[in-house]
Amino acid sequence: MTSPLRPEDPRYLGRYELISRLGEGGMGAVFLGRGPAGTLVAVKVIKAEHARDENFRARFRSEVNRAREVPAFCTAEVLDADPDHETPYLVVEYVDGPSLADVLRDHGPLRGGRLHSFAVGVASALVAIHSAGIIHRDLKPANVLFALGSPKVIDFGIAKAVEATSHHTRAQEVVGTLSYMAPERLAPATGQELTPAADIFAWGAVVAYAATGHNPFAADNPMATAARILTRSPDLSGLPPALAAIVARALAKDPAHRPTARELLLELTGGSADSPTDPIEMWTDTPTVRGGRPGPKSRDRRRVAAAAAAVVLLVAGGSWAGTRLGDSHRSSAATGAAPGGSSAPAPAVRLSAKELFDPLTAPALWRPFTDENGATCDFDSGLVIKTTFMAQCDSGPGQVFEGDTHIEVRTEMTVDSETIIWFRLSPTGSDGYLAGVSAENVSLSHVNDGVLDYSEQLNSNLGTLTRLDIEDNGEHLISVDVVGRTAEVAVDGKTILTNDLSLGRAAGPRHTSGRVTFGASGGTGDAVTVTLRDAHVTVP
Repeated sequence: MTSPLRPEDPRYLGRYELISRLGEGGMGAVFLGRGPAGTLVAVKVIKAEHARDENFRARFRSEVNRAREVPAFCTAEVLDADPDHETPYLVVEYVDGPSLADVLRDHGPLRGGRLHSFAVGVASALVAIHSAGIIHRDLKPANVLFALGSPKVIDFGIAKAVEATSHHTRAQEVVGTLSYMAPERLAPATGQELTPAADIFAWGAVVAYAATGHNPFAADNPMATAARILTRSPDLSGLPPALAAIVARALAKDPAHRPTARELLLELTGGSADSPTDPIEMWTDTPTVRGGRPGPKSRDRRRVAAAAAAVVLLVAGGSWAGTRLGDSHRSSAATGAAPGGSSAPAPAVRLSAKELFDPLTAPALWRPFTDENGATCDFDSGLVIKTTFMAQCDSGPGQVFEGDTHIEVRTEMTVDSETIIWFRLSPTGSDGYLAGVSAENVSLSHVNDGVLDYSEQLNSNLGTLTRLDIEDNGEHLISVDVVGRTAEVAVDGKTILTNDLSLGRAAGPRHTSGRVTFGASGGTGDAVTVTLRDAHVTVP
């Protein structure tokens, strides 16, 4: 689908007349053009901010030369380019056909031989692209077009030049589309160099989409999608068993465990009957024995932390290669993620002075603690708090959060237990506020000089707790938003209680800043357990 040229758009670039717009992305705009012989072409015009960067022009020139070497049988052929033009541009074959996304929207998922031919065609394109020394970086349904019924891969050849110089432009712009990004692209802090294996992961996600109509890691928001890519096995229900096995290997979390494009093609065409000898890392829900080799789940939380760092920092600016992300700071980076299973180190991610994320799977911002009454805070697949009455973990970030604050944490509670989030807490822990959530009740309370006065509980009717009905043993997301003098408690995204922090005997909020930490309460005399994961604190 095309759209008219805008007033600011050029009408000619070199020998090419520009007719209409085909689209716009992170690198620039794409136009439908006409060559000297009247042939229709696609002209990709690079953004002015890249054009001013001499390093970009040099990289662009190198990338174009490599792209010219890619055979055109299953890709859009590179026809021309001018990296030295005032506005650098690339001219490629115009593929007049629908994208995979269009085909699925109009006709539904691919089946049988058509699905297998599609998988073979895209794998063949990756063989050609990788053989030329190029990594596509943005393989997705919109970049696979059908020409005369056969798939052709488009939009490769200059991604590296843009990505390599992006530090000169906008930090939030990343070449690629989140839903099809490999785990190593979401966790840059691991120091892994981007390799063609990232395209293999995208191939697996695209083929799964072609077969089912949905991305195998689809979630309700970008941060949840990133968390699933990093921690969950893909949803491959609906794929033929033989193809599902190949796609599963392509979607391995560890890039070293994915096949190459050539190996994919051999498997798809029956050229190799050998099964892989190395175990494929699928991040299943198999429990891990503590003290042994770290299992899949022990790595889950480290990757979730990295996802939070990558996603939140980008969300702050706003786009993945031009795709706008919504306000995601209220969604945990581990939405839907399974609990961890090891005490292996899982360092917290301090995103900035105003934001932090700790997966709570090992000592980091929070540390083991035992109080004088025998209550404990320790780590076993999360921060585990055990108490017969009330416990406060005497740890957490040492910094003081001032002003409006958003706090969230995932919790699993045993029967009769209550999860407590302490906020605006004094350095000694004796003054502040606490939000309590149990299977039946939600409350807000003052703590003054170490005394919790239930006559001053902050709820809509003083002294009457807000009723709640949730599972004792299920996992729930608790959040506390402190805005001005008001605190709001939500469970699983639903606001349960909102109150003025100045309610009670004293006039005005007693505490306007302080630390954040967690605790648990039982109150029946029997030991209770609360397990917490994925602590996220933000100051807007």
